[in-house]
Order: sequence, then C-alpha cells, then structure tokens
Amino acid sequence: MPRKKLSEFRAKSLLYKALGQDYDGLELDAQDEQWSSKIEQLDDAQKYVVKIDQAEKGRFKKGLVKLDLDKAAAKAAAEELFAKGYRFALVEPFQTHDQSEERYLAIERVRSGKQVSFSKSGGIEVEEQGGDMASAIYNGEPLPTIEVPDSSLAALAKTFDDNYYSFLEINPLVVKSDGSLALLDAATEVDSEATFFEEAWQPADLRSARSRPPLAEEDAVQKLADNSQASFSLEVLNPDGAVFLLLSGGGASVVVADEVYNLGFGEQLANYGEYSGNPNQEETQIYTTQVLKLLLSSKAPRKVLLIAGGVANFTDVRATFRGIIEALKAFEEQLKQQGIKVYVRRGGPHEREGLAAMKTYLDDLGIAGTVAGPELLLSDIVKQAVDYVKDGGA
Repeated sequence: MPRKKLSEFRAKSLLYKALGQDYDGLELDAQDEQWSSKIEQLDDAQKYVVKIDQAEKGRFKKGLVKLDLDKAAAKAAAEELFAKGYRFALVEPFQTHDQSEERYLAIERVRSGKQVSFSKSGGIEVEEQGGDMASAIYNGEPLPTIEVPDSSLAALAKTFDDNYYSFLEINPLVVKSDGSLALLDAATEVDSEATFFEEAWQPADLRSARSRPPLAEEDAVQKLADNSQASFSLEVLNPDGAVFLLLSGGGASVVVADEVYNLGFGEQLANYGEYSGNPNQEETQIYTTQVLKLLLSSKAPRKVLLIAGGVANFTDVRATFRGIIEALKAFEEQLKQQGIKVYVRRGGPHEREGLAAMKTYLDDLGIAGTVAGPELLLSDIVKQAVDYVKDGGA
C-alpha cells in the first residue's frame, strides 16, 4: 500500500464536509497565471493564514507559514513562498484562539484497525511535550480517553475509511465551546492505489515536499513506483554529498538517516528514500542503478554507499541483493576508481545466502567495507560508514 501525501486543501475540504462545517480555504497554484486574482476576491476586513501546501514537514519552524495577514500581505506572502520554488500554497481565514486550547489528534491504519491518538498538548512542540498521549483502537464505540465529541470522531473515522486514508494528523486541533472543531493544520497520507477508483481526490491532489523539478533519477524511481506493487522512493538532499543510502523498510530508513545526523554528518547525507514491499530482482536493480548514478556524479572526495535495513518480514533479501549486485556490476570500474566503499547491514528471509553473495562480490571487487546481518546494530554500521568518509577508516 504505497502511501502518498494528500494536499491539505483537499484533506480539509473532505474533513470539514464530513463534520457538517464550512471550509473557506483557497488553493493557489503558482503555475496558474490567475492565482493573484483569486486573492483579490478575499474579504478586506478578514485576516488570513498563508502556507505552502506541499507535504513539507516543520513548515512553521521553517518560516513557511505566515499568520494574521490582511489581503495585501497575503498576496505578498504567497509571492515570497512561490519565489522559494514552491508551487502550491493554501490561504485560510486566521482563527484566533488561546494556545492552551490546542490539542493533537491522529488516526493511523495499523494491523489491528484504526489507532486513534490524542493529546491535550498540541501545537508545533507536541513531540517535545511527551507524557500525555492517549491511544486506543477505534471500532465505532466512544473512547473516553479521546477528548473529541463522539459524533465528530465518528465522522472523521468514516471519512478516513471512505477516502482510503492511511494516516491523518490534526495538529493543532481546537474543540470549540459549541462542540465544533477547528482543524488548524492537517497532514494526511492516502493509499495511492485508490487513485484508480477514488473520486473525492485525484492524482493532482497528491503532493511532494520537493520545491524543485525532479531530477532524472528521482523521476525514474517515481515511474518505477507507479508501476509496481512494491514501494520505491528517492529524494536527493545534496547532489555532492558523501553518504548515499540504499535503504529498505520505513522504520530502519528513519533510524539510519537520523543516525547520520546524530553523528554530525547531516550536511553530507546525499539522499533519502527506500525500497520495500518485496520488490523483485529486476525492480531492485533499476532502483539501485538510479542511486549509483547519483553516487558517481557526486563531487565529494570520499564517498560511501550504505545498504541497510531492518529484519524484513517477507522481503526476500537474496533476491533484492541479486538485483543490487547486478546494478553494481554495470559501474564496477567507476566505483573502484573513485575509491567508494560499500557498507551493508540487513536481515530477513534468505539473509544468509544474500549476505554471503554480497560479501563475496564486494570482496572480489575490492570495495567492501563491512557486510553484516542483524547481529550488528544499525547505528554501528552507520558509524563505520561515516568514519570512513571522515578519515578513510584509519
């Protein structure tokens, strides 16, 4: 089930409709020559919020959310955001409230059903608050620990199912005295496979945080993902970075990327993404080829390829490693000439055969760093790779 970000405009349109409330958001597209005329139709007496609508995390902290603006300032804010390279922006009426009223609500599809999480401490610092998050599986019955009106929670849960949501986060959420909800910020992921039969949202509503046109390698991976039952993603962070990632599995991917940052090497992280969902050998080869093209194009003086992942439940390590090895074979001379080292940590079905084949190949080619299974911590393999970049492994 490939999860894609849904635009906040579309998500809120659906959610407010389900709640029986009006939504006055306005979507702006920088490629629409008439976007500024839409702002001219706004109420002169109203104040507004302007923010990008491209699945960018931490928008407020990055200065991508502008508050309490009159019509003229809203237009200037949109121009500023578009000048940064973003394409979509959202304009909404500014809703005054006390920060103490901010709550956090999330619904996520998990194996046991729809898991609802709620905290009285909402807002941009919710992750730092800790300690007050309540979670429960929602099956249609009232949840005493979730301080949202039962009818509203039921409406949100129904919209979640009806529109193939995988994840919904409303933060901040304000529950007004009359029981209505103010969804000040909403982040939504949907099952992109539903594109083929969903009517309430369309492919144009799926968003990427990228503010620039995709690179050829990113575009190739997106096309691969669009035509596969498996999941593939690739985003270039620094084309001349030193640490290139070939990751499998969302949780492990986050751990690996975070560890690179924890070691003070975040600026040298070249890419982020993953292959998962049991891709076949050919698909893995195509994906790996795109990462290797980026790796070899980087101007960093010393580079590593980190092939890592957790312990897979059903992804065939042997088959995916065969695909990776076939991709490496096409670039053997360049890999040796540039002194690139490859570090591997992986587990799962057929891991013994997959790791043995990878180690033999990398040793014979002379580019092996470390090849290990689950006995080695992910943090340890990351440190070894970063140490090589820093000092050549001395």
